[in-house]
Amino acid sequence: MAETYPLLPLKNTVVYPQIVTPLAVGRAKSLAAVNAGAEAGRQIITVAQKQANLEDPVRADLFDIGTISTINRIEKRDNGAHVIVQGIERIRLGQPTDERHYIEIEYERLPKLSMDDLGDDTAHVDALLRENLELSRRIARLYDTDHGEQIYERLIGSISDPVTQMYRIANLANLTLEQEQAVLACGTTKDLLQTIHEILRHELQVTELRRQIAEQARDDMDQQQREHVLRQQKRAIEQALGEPGDDDDIAELRSQLDEAKLPETVKDEVDRELKRLGRMSANAADYQVSRAYLELVAELPWHDHTTDQLDLEHAQQVLDEDHYGLEDVKERILESLAVMQLNPDAKAPILCFIGPPGVGKTSLGQSIARTMGRKFERLSLGGLHDEAELRGHRRTYIGAMPGRILQAVRRAGVINPILMLDEIDKLGRDFRGDPAAALMEILDPAQNFEFRDNYLNLPYDLSKVMFITTGNTLEGVPRPLLDRMEVLELSGYSDMEKHAIARRYLIPRQRQEAGLDEPQLDITDEALQNMIRRHTREAGVRQLERVIGRLARKRARQVVEKLDPDHPIEASSLADLLGPEKFKSDKSRRNLAPGVAAGLAWTEAGGDVLYVEAMLTQKDDKVTLTGHLGQVMQESAKAARSYIWSIADEIGIDRTKIEERGVHIHVPSGAVPKDGPSAGVTMAAALASAYSGKPVRDDLAMTGELTLSGLILPVGGIKEKILAAHRAGLRHIIVPKDNEADLSKLPEAVRQEMTISLAEHLHEVLAESIPDLSIKSN
Repeated sequence: MAETYPLLPLKNTVVYPQIVTPLAVGRAKSLAAVNAGAEAGRQIITVAQKQANLEDPVRADLFDIGTISTINRIEKRDNGAHVIVQGIERIRLGQPTDERHYIEIEYERLPKLSMDDLGDDTAHVDALLRENLELSRRIARLYDTDHGEQIYERLIGSISDPVTQMYRIANLANLTLEQEQAVLACGTTKDLLQTIHEILRHELQVTELRRQIAEQARDDMDQQQREHVLRQQKRAIEQALGEPGDDDDIAELRSQLDEAKLPETVKDEVDRELKRLGRMSANAADYQVSRAYLELVAELPWHDHTTDQLDLEHAQQVLDEDHYGLEDVKERILESLAVMQLNPDAKAPILCFIGPPGVGKTSLGQSIARTMGRKFERLSLGGLHDEAELRGHRRTYIGAMPGRILQAVRRAGVINPILMLDEIDKLGRDFRGDPAAALMEILDPAQNFEFRDNYLNLPYDLSKVMFITTGNTLEGVPRPLLDRMEVLELSGYSDMEKHAIARRYLIPRQRQEAGLDEPQLDITDEALQNMIRRHTREAGVRQLERVIGRLARKRARQVVEKLDPDHPIEASSLADLLGPEKFKSDKSRRNLAPGVAAGLAWTEAGGDVLYVEAMLTQKDDKVTLTGHLGQVMQESAKAARSYIWSIADEIGIDRTKIEERGVHIHVPSGAVPKDGPSAGVTMAAALASAYSGKPVRDDLAMTGELTLSGLILPVGGIKEKILAAHRAGLRHIIVPKDNEADLSKLPEAVRQEMTISLAEHLHEVLAESIPDLSIKSN
């Protein structure tokens, strides 16, 4: 019958033969095994379990190799016992015979390892033994330089048996449980010595590195203490001699300024300011002011820059990805990149994007930055009144700060960012100065290479900065400032362009923001066209994106409430989702009454259709004008009446109606101010219609300035005006002959749907717009 002993499973410990090991025993089965072993000759089997977190391990959870150990002492404690055991010999576990209160297990004794009968391996084993002992001695000396030898002799050298020495080394080393078990499982003396040798080599490397780290840290600490003492002595000597010295903060500031690599002219000024700061007490009123100034100098980029990406193919791809259309603007940007490729020292162009809201001016600047790989910063100039906001405040003032330009460059961290000056047309002006005048220096390449901010008061190079300005109109921008910029006009979008933009950009973006997938926000072409024409009326696409966003949010709610929103959004369902249409087809303007004519106007929001109404009054020679008309528009109305009066006989109008009756001219939307000369031909057509009683064609709109001799002069905003007429469903337009070149800017799809007549004289306008009018040929 096989021998059995009680089994004590160990969580993180391996007991080696001849090695005394203390154990903490707390589990009920383990305590029962210890008590049974104490009663049965004080013998017990100790073996490590494979996973330390198992509280009730079975045979499969234990390693195969263990140790028969002698129980030397048992000390009872509140939560278990403290047991001291000494290993005797290695064994291989068999099968358990009893597992009720503790594990009673069979075992097989393994051969005892010794230095005898090694055969041909004697020399190799002897060499390994000596090397292992020498490595152990070196490790002990590294741990304790003064007493390392004594520690080695007490722990290892006092043991005579070489195998027991190796077990002692394994017991003392910082090994993992798997490594400890591998040592115990070694079947030959040679394997044991080889395993211990690898462990000792690793321990020696780790111990040497730890010692080096500790010595380095100690040297660093000694150096810091030495520097502190020397610095205190230096300060005391300088105070005794009346000479200024640097404290830690000033030394750090000086280091930052050295790293900034300041230009020589700037460095001299900064050194003087540093010396001045060093003479101040930290409690002085100007100390923080001077320190903040020097910190700004250190933080400004004086040489750091990004490398421009000037690949035209990549630039074209990025611009096309971010914006639809805008071919003229994209072409100008690519031209600038081409010039910068051929001449890296060329001055960056100063571009001014002018266009109605929502056409992509600001986002176009971001795309240029992404194209060139430059940093991008945006400054809003809307409502800016104080010149110091741009140029900075002098440091003599409390709370002085650098101007917005330098702050933007500091945020960018490079000397060549792209700075977008938004809403340049909305700059203010009052007693505090004229910001537009400050911009003249900032935007002038001949001056801005030595720009002096009032706060910095040092020359700073802005010539590497690429400035882009934006605005809705050129009105209000001073002519000298405008001369420094290249104006690029961004016109409004046609319905077809809006449709493409919505499909390519707006719908996917709103779908992503709402967390919807494609079937959950699928808008039919008819519904999208209805949204463009009936729920928005704008030059850009900002309102259209808001409407799409409303649809996305409603669909998101339907998804959360599980209302099956996967069907496409049809035009018939828009009323339920978005409410009633905001813009009707204006059927009341079909079959126009005599005296009503459709004109075209340009506003900051793009083009618009403007109806002019004229009505004869009784026995009154006055011209009454209403509708919040400006001075220029009022004069256009009087000039139109005078010219119609002069040619009454030629166009079949009874002259007595003009002589004996007055006229009232009204332009609807009376709360909106209106001005400009481009409504002159429209007023003339409305007056001719009113006097003759013949209606103007209801599918036609017109624009142009009228002179007192009947000539039609060119006007601005032709593209925006024609796009507005297209949105309103008007398909016949009369424009001045001299504006013929502007028609090339129209989208091809719009030109194909429109009939555009060119006129040089009012007779041509009247013949086209009032077919029933009897006009005598000259």
